[in-house]
Amino acid sequence: MDRRLTFWILVGMVLGVVVGQALNATLDPAVIKESVAPWLKLLSDIFLNLIKMLVAPLVLSTIVVGIANMGDSAALGRIGVRSIAWFITASLISIGLGLVMVNLFQPGVGAPIPDAAAATAALGEVKELKATEFILSIFPKNAVEAMATNNILQILVFSIFAGVALSAIGERGAALVRGADALAEMMLQVTGYVMRYAPIAVFAAIANVVAASGLGILGTYVELLLEFYFSLVILWAILLTIGAMFLHGRIWTLIRYIRQPIMIAFSTASSEAALPKLFEQLDRFGVPRRISGFMLPLGYSFNLDGSMMYMSFATIFIAQAYGIDLSIGTQIMILLTLMISSKGIAAVPRASLVVITGTLAMFGLPVEGVAIILAIDQFLDMGRTATNVVGNAVATSVITKWEGMLEVEEPEYVPHPEAPAHTAADGKRGLELDPENFA
Repeated sequence: MDRRLTFWILVGMVLGVVVGQALNATLDPAVIKESVAPWLKLLSDIFLNLIKMLVAPLVLSTIVVGIANMGDSAALGRIGVRSIAWFITASLISIGLGLVMVNLFQPGVGAPIPDAAAATAALGEVKELKATEFILSIFPKNAVEAMATNNILQILVFSIFAGVALSAIGERGAALVRGADALAEMMLQVTGYVMRYAPIAVFAAIANVVAASGLGILGTYVELLLEFYFSLVILWAILLTIGAMFLHGRIWTLIRYIRQPIMIAFSTASSEAALPKLFEQLDRFGVPRRISGFMLPLGYSFNLDGSMMYMSFATIFIAQAYGIDLSIGTQIMILLTLMISSKGIAAVPRASLVVITGTLAMFGLPVEGVAIILAIDQFLDMGRTATNVVGNAVATSVITKWEGMLEVEEPEYVPHPEAPAHTAADGKRGLELDPENFA
């Protein structure tokens, strides 16, 4: 099933480009906007809505079960410290590499400057998020509201409290833990059903973008696109090389397992769309749910490697477009500002643009410059979103190996009902496996 799904997602992407370009070449833009685009958007939005339906209960159940069965609170703290250390290191690599590559290639020199009025209109929805507002937004005032809005960071906070509390009350909370475990298994089973619709959604999403903008728009920004994607390839190579230092030969297995989440993230430009499938594939790779259930939601808020590279790349690109020469010291300050302000951006609409806008304003750079990249932001977003998935998959797998809990992977052909994904009880299996697994 997995190989067939991968094939049909690829088919959907190719057909989306072909059909989208045909529509763009034959139909009037007004007709596309009024008659074609809404139906294509409907097909892709159905998939995204179904995925969003899964995220909150899946994140809640996996974190609660994982922490409740952690047993040793010191282990949770140790995993948390190691995770944050990895996230900070990956952030510095991502932002630093973006800064180096944009200075090396200088894609902003000669870029088209948008009309100020049009830029202001295009940026009307983007608002800077103050530091105090962000910190307050981490803590939910209503757990139900956090789940209703799919605020992963707030769900994470509530789930940690719930998991620690269930662990503290012991046997009295066992029924709730078993219920949460069953809920997680049910949501992954539903994920399998939803994924069968993915090729249609991928086709519609790609066709909609190409029909509206046409592949011709890429010509105007071809230098920026090529240089940004080349930089992402280098970042992938760095992340996977570091992962191979811990995982050794199993890094190739990890790449094979996460190809579907990567394709879903790339084609839909939505990290959220890939999250349920990423849970499932890491289960198969051998990551216990108590680790992935804690790290993936945390990583989705604090380990967005692709987005962070994009923000450093885009900020300096805009300065270059306006002919503003920034000293190395100023660029390092911009890097540090992005490093801090990018954490937890997942819950903010148009998150990367929010951070870029705030950084531009802070350093006296033209905020309206964000409109330069709006025309191709969807194409840039596809690459950075896929990179976020790679970064979080590698981080979760490495921390699991570091903890000595990486298990033998499940064969891909084993049906889910007969060979269920790792349950909470499976967390104990990591210490009972072949010692070579921890080498």
